[in-house]
Amino acid sequence: MPGLDTYLREWRPEPLVETDALRPDPSRALAAALETAAPDDVLPPLWHWLHFLDWPRHSELGADGHPAHGHFLPPVPDRRRMFAGGRLTVTAPLRLGVPAERTTSLADVVVKQGRSGEMAFVTVRGEYRQDGELRFVDEQDYVYRSGESSAKNPDAARPTAFPVSGAPWQQAFTGDPVRLFQFSALTANTHRIHYDAPYARDVEAYPGLVVHGPLLVLLMTELARHRAPGRELAGVDYRLRRPVFAGDPVLITGGPDGDMAVRAAPDEVMATARITFG
Repeated sequence: MPGLDTYLREWRPEPLVETDALRPDPSRALAAALETAAPDDVLPPLWHWLHFLDWPRHSELGADGHPAHGHFLPPVPDRRRMFAGGRLTVTAPLRLGVPAERTTSLADVVVKQGRSGEMAFVTVRGEYRQDGELRFVDEQDYVYRSGESSAKNPDAARPTAFPVSGAPWQQAFTGDPVRLFQFSALTANTHRIHYDAPYARDVEAYPGLVVHGPLLVLLMTELARHRAPGRELAGVDYRLRRPVFAGDPVLITGGPDGDMAVRAAPDEVMATARITFG
């Protein structure tokens, strides 16, 4: 098979400009799913993931439920995607009920050789404006492979208890199918690994439903936001390291220094975030 460079050499999608009314209903729904207070006026950090959503026609979805084609989906055959991490830099928050504009562009494409084969690292940059002013920049990193990955094991050992931590901030979390379904609906994520258990195990070779990477990131930023209510979050740099599955007990940890993590027993780090306070 040709290398990934062959498919990506000429792929340079044009920037895309979209608008959103920033209605408050999605935030109320997410607050209910997370069992927290709904925002009154401004969007908390990363809650903009509930807006500017894309709902392709059903016939435009692949067998995995993910869109078969998209403006910023690379033309890689038998494409497999993983959300790897990202960065958020905040100048000012978005206000609910005020129309906002997002300009999305391709920031970077790099092909690397890993132990399990070639990987394409794609960074998509979103600039969010309101009243003509730049409010924040959201860069998201994705890793794409062509074909199946041999690293998955549906019978791998899974955590059965919450880890012990001495972190000042802690919150226990266990993803369940209902909450994953809610988050999928709120973020227009139709990938079957989050709600179709037989597909996740028999086709994707996962031991269970996969907890959304963005949900893990939100759990870290929300813990920081609630434990430091007098400090504004000016930036978030996050990495997703290992998948978390429905039913797995994990511990969200962090402290005033802004170092956050999602941990599983025996003290495996599943995700990390470095939060900068304003």
